Amino acid sequence: MEFQARYVRVTIKMIDGSLLNGKVNLSSKQRVSDLFTKSSNPFIVVVGALTKQAEDKIMFLNKNHIIWVEPEDS
Repeated sequence: MEFQARYVRVTIKMIDGSLLNGKVNLSSKQRVSDLFTKSSNPFIVVVGALTKQAEDKIMFLNKNHIIWVEPEDS
């Protein structure tokens, strides 16, 4: 069985007020919310992240520091 990546663009607001845009891999998950409710991993990975300080970065974000995540309309 081959791994299939399925990226979805999201906007994320962190507890410090910063916003970032990027893509998260849903792979076998059905929805972005599954990253938070069906995974015990305390981090999510955001690729192609764009912030005020950086762009096109890979970031590992602690779920406890995220206020909200908004998926981009498909």
